[in-house]
Amino acid sequence: MHYMSVKQPYFKQLKEGKKTIELRLFDEKRQKIKMGDYILFTNSDDKKDSFHAKVINLHWEKSFDALCNKIQPYQAGFRNKNDLTQALEEFYTPNDQQKFGVVGIEIGLIQK
Repeated sequence: MHYMSVKQPYFKQLKEGKKTIELRLFDEKRQKIKMGDYILFTNSDDKKDSFHAKVINLHWEKSFDALCNKIQPYQAGFRNKNDLTQALEEFYTPNDQQKFGVVGIEIGLIQK
């Protein structure tokens, strides 16, 4: 089981199934994630709010710009590539992207 904290509004989009890909640096923690693994996503604003999901695919690239050419922006909760890459720049520097690479973690919700 893997654990990830997600900020709003992205957490709500994931939980409702409107966002099916979570984008992260491909750092040591994310390198341990494999297809078929489970992730417990927690709302970073309310730690009691969480849900489980199964990893159904992993999309790797050297940068978010390159990754955004492989996936559709709506899969990551955005209307277009420009909005998506601008939002990601708030979280991850180009240096970090170059150092680690990036991953799109495609999930399926676990129904309880």
